[in-house]
Amino acid sequence: MYEFISNVSKDEYENFVSLSTYTHFMQSYDFGKIKEYKGFTPHYVALKKDKKLVCAALILEKKLILGYSYFYSPRGYVIDYNNKELLKKFTEELSKFAKEKKAIYIKIDPAIKLHKIDQDGNEISGENNYDLVNYLKRIGYKHLGYNLGFEHEQPRFTFRIDLDNDWNSIFQRMHPTTRKILNKGNQYNLDIYKGDIKDIKDFYVTMTETSKREGIIQSPIEYYKKFYEVFNKDGLSDMYIVKANIKYLIKNFQYKISNVEEEINKLNSDQYKNKEKNKNKTNDLNNQLSKLTKQLEEIKKITDDEVILSSIITVKYKDKVWTVHGGNNSILMELNANYLCYYTIMKDAYEEGYKVMDCFGTCGIANPDKSNPIYGIHSFKKRLGGEYTEFIGEFDYVNKKFLYRILLIALKIRRKLFRIKQKRK
Repeated sequence: MYEFISNVSKDEYENFVSLSTYTHFMQSYDFGKIKEYKGFTPHYVALKKDKKLVCAALILEKKLILGYSYFYSPRGYVIDYNNKELLKKFTEELSKFAKEKKAIYIKIDPAIKLHKIDQDGNEISGENNYDLVNYLKRIGYKHLGYNLGFEHEQPRFTFRIDLDNDWNSIFQRMHPTTRKILNKGNQYNLDIYKGDIKDIKDFYVTMTETSKREGIIQSPIEYYKKFYEVFNKDGLSDMYIVKANIKYLIKNFQYKISNVEEEINKLNSDQYKNKEKNKNKTNDLNNQLSKLTKQLEEIKKITDDEVILSSIITVKYKDKVWTVHGGNNSILMELNANYLCYYTIMKDAYEEGYKVMDCFGTCGIANPDKSNPIYGIHSFKKRLGGEYTEFIGEFDYVNKKFLYRILLIALKIRRKLFRIKQKRK
């Protein structure tokens, strides 16, 4: 006998979610509390069979005019999607609850692979979830298609790094350029550390810079503050900060320039100057000297004692770590602070026993053109050696078709206006 529960307690909800195959931090109890900041009402619902939970879901209710609303279950239900009977029954019971709340539709976007793809986005033959997509459509869900960008609530693509291996194998899966950068170590003696709520303004500096540079939608600082505080309170979030001390950086570059000049003088001395084989090396050193000198001139223009270069807020949930929010300063990008930041997060996650690091979103264009705003972020994440992952997409279960069509038009206009406003900032 099935029983629908509309208000599951935190302990009962989290105990069930922790055993699920499809667990995602967006299905957590805490994520629902965070979304209250953006005007959603969280409902923690479940279905019981013989007084035992068999599925659950975080439902975010967004109030609209005239008492109407819509439901969104971020990253879908916590359910065995292979159990077709259970999926259909839960949908029916949730639809009844939605009608009580005058919800026009229910949106889900399960973090379930559509199929396996290679680094270039080509499908690899093997297991797939086409049958699940078709079944959801058969029981009344409207599939919103296989989008490649960020048009929907969550990215349909991501890179997931398998940490359930020896560290050397994980490192070797990275792109050669990434390994080369990381093998140099922290050559600029950048300060990387786990911050706390006092560092939220520093974090927001890099978030703002990346938003301007990449055209990414940015939330107010209070949202990120709440995001970090709620998850961190339960030990589920860290804030990584990378900063540079400008005085030390000047001395560092002066030292590097001195060494290069010494090498050039040595090659130009009487002992070496007649050797043809040194000409190419001298040219390389002169180019290096020119680059270092130019970089030093830029550094000397900075008036602050310290500069925040990179930052990330992570979420650690069950066996995964997500790099959720963050960015990089638009100055001193050649110091590769973002590589150091991600590498530190990855190493920490590995040493703490997590199985997967999810880079939290990219585009569905395997090799985007350099003019694409997402090009830099996509290329960087791709070089970390993770699995290029494609999810099944968004689905809407519609209760009121006429109002649904009107609402879609209104939401499309609203998103467009919001993006225009964001770009002007």
